[in-house]
Amino acid sequence: MLPITYAIRNLFRDPARLLQTVGGSALVVLLVMAAFALNTGMTRVLSATGSPHNVILLGAGSEESVERSEVHLDAEAAVATIRGLHETLGITAVSGEVHYMAPLTLIDGIKAQARLRGITEKALLVHPRVRLLEGHFPNPGEVMVGRLAHLKLGTTAPVLALGKPLKFGSTEFTISGIFEAPGTVMESEVWFDRNDLSAVTQRDSLSCVVARLGDAEFEDVAALTFQRNDLELVAIPEDAYYAKLAAFYRPIRAMTWLTAALVAAGAVFGGLNTLYAAFASRIREMGTLQAVGYSRVALLVSLLQESILATLTGTLLATVLAMLLLDGFTVPFSVGTFTLSLTPPVLIAGLSSGLLLGIVGALPPAIRCLKPSLPHALSS
Repeated sequence: MLPITYAIRNLFRDPARLLQTVGGSALVVLLVMAAFALNTGMTRVLSATGSPHNVILLGAGSEESVERSEVHLDAEAAVATIRGLHETLGITAVSGEVHYMAPLTLIDGIKAQARLRGITEKALLVHPRVRLLEGHFPNPGEVMVGRLAHLKLGTTAPVLALGKPLKFGSTEFTISGIFEAPGTVMESEVWFDRNDLSAVTQRDSLSCVVARLGDAEFEDVAALTFQRNDLELVAIPEDAYYAKLAAFYRPIRAMTWLTAALVAAGAVFGGLNTLYAAFASRIREMGTLQAVGYSRVALLVSLLQESILATLTGTLLATVLAMLLLDGFTVPFSVGTFTLSLTPPVLIAGLSSGLLLGIVGALPPAIRCLKPSLPHALSS
């Protein structure tokens, strides 16, 4: 086998080709890592929002969207009668909520679409991830906002600080608290007193009732929907509801992969053209090495080493750029926000794509370079 130093020296024989290979592979690997992080981030935040211990009761026929659901006010009290639900200090963990998508007007004049949730204090019993960071739970005329709500609304954190006003319709509200709910879409929401949100939206029904299971099972809650036909309810495990929501965004995630694949294909074809030209000028060199005793397999390995070293250099560059540009970057989407993370699977995907580029891009030109017979190679 040829020493690795031979492949390293050959890399610098054509600096322009080296820069082209490193830059192209860095772009492809960066896009692959971005696509992988985007997909995993969106899936992770939707999965984390839905708890396997919670059951959502929606209006029959509105299983696809909690915002379009209408549930009678009596449903909250009816669900609270189910035995075996989680209790805290004798209070049953059942929360009737109003969900609404509408634009808010902020103090800086920005008008942006937000996800609003009308709740009572019992919402904290069914959403244990929620923790108040500053201020207090909203009273009438007040709201509390998630710590990432400013990103969803396209503004800065000081605009949604404690005591700042915001407008919904013609009604002004004061921000009374900032809360967190790590890894969930709730961190991008604005929470109202339920009566306030119902009054402003002029609705006399709930969007859903959320119940937290204790000793009870999902079937116990589902049984209520059959016993109380007058309420027209359907029960769905909360994690199953958000899994359906994640499936709704599957085409968007597929588009990110398609974009990365198209760029990767362009880089591969560009690399093939470059290497065909570069290796074609080295046929005599390869013939000479064969004449002094090196096998074609050894030469093929050396040519692949050159290509892989270049693409791995691009992979390293892409990883550094990803750490600077992608890691921790928050992406808003229709139901909330999620954060990109360079997890081990993302890094492995980037490394694998860099290796694949190096092998696929160099293998056909290298085989063509080594294909001529020894006399023909020496005379070319």
